[in-house]
Amino acid sequence: MARNSINQRAIEKHLKDIAKSYDRAAKRNPIRVPIQTEATGTGGTMPGRDSAEGDPVLARLLMWLDAQAQQNRSHHVDVTRFVEEQQLPDEDPSVLAYELEERDLVRNSRGLDDAPTVYLTDAGRAAIHRLKKLRLDRAARLRYTMDAFHRWLFDTAGDQKPISPVLFLVTPAAYFAGSEITGTEMHEALAHLSQHQLIEHLDTEPATVAITPQGVSCALAGGSVQDHVNQPRPGTTYNNYLPNAKGVIIGEQQHFTQNNTDGVDPTLFAQLAGYIGQVSTTLGMSETDRGELERAAQDLHAEATSENPEPGRLRQFATQLKDKLLEAGTTIAATMGVQMADQALAALTQ
Repeated sequence: MARNSINQRAIEKHLKDIAKSYDRAAKRNPIRVPIQTEATGTGGTMPGRDSAEGDPVLARLLMWLDAQAQQNRSHHVDVTRFVEEQQLPDEDPSVLAYELEERDLVRNSRGLDDAPTVYLTDAGRAAIHRLKKLRLDRAARLRYTMDAFHRWLFDTAGDQKPISPVLFLVTPAAYFAGSEITGTEMHEALAHLSQHQLIEHLDTEPATVAITPQGVSCALAGGSVQDHVNQPRPGTTYNNYLPNAKGVIIGEQQHFTQNNTDGVDPTLFAQLAGYIGQVSTTLGMSETDRGELERAAQDLHAEATSENPEPGRLRQFATQLKDKLLEAGTTIAATMGVQMADQALAALTQ
């Protein structure tokens, strides 16, 4: 009983510390500011949740085993210690050890009292190396934080009741590639989710959020937040928060006035340009290729929103975007962009 009381006090203190850091981050970065994510040079790709590296608890266990190995490389470690030190009462040490062994990341040699005692394999050390690189990818961290928080909010308060977002930071899911999600990272994720109307911020003390009907639909669809955001919708305005050469924020503008003497409807081209600006950081392109893609999007947007857009230039810039998207691969975002480009180009021939 005394031990449980100590653990509870530790958790409460941890929650208060997190709340303070979250408040400081909120003051530095007001929620109303649009967030632009940038991929780092590591170019990491988030592994699936069915892999050890994509599971927040197993990834933590791998990093913990790495820390133990640094102290004594030949030492066999009891996974029960991990569960106790990390305060994960709902996790079974034997099951965790088995899941890593099944993936050839550890060897399980039962210790005294049949305790799950393991040591890292070469495959396990390689997985740890990948995790250390992945945790430096800011865009991947933010995508994961959005998905993990959104899932937690749906599971915890899917009936749209308000809840403190700080509570998420003490859940097992609040870890990316074995490292803790920070208050600032969560704050950025909340801004993005709110911007796309998946959550609603409530003016309470302390601050709370609630999932929206659109957020519930996103959760039920089973895809990621980014899949939901990138899905074109009729009448949707695509804001990409990408400044053009004059520092003006570009995106789809549904109410621009033009002296259009060529009978060209530029709406599809403006939508395509705004969409590219929104998803360019998710395509896994090199910095050079992404820069060329975004410049073409800016040129297309400038032409589409000019007083008299020229069909030839619209075709030129849209074709450039399509070619770059085809080079980017077959992700959902890239494929969707290619389809939008085809629709816009087809409109020129009608």
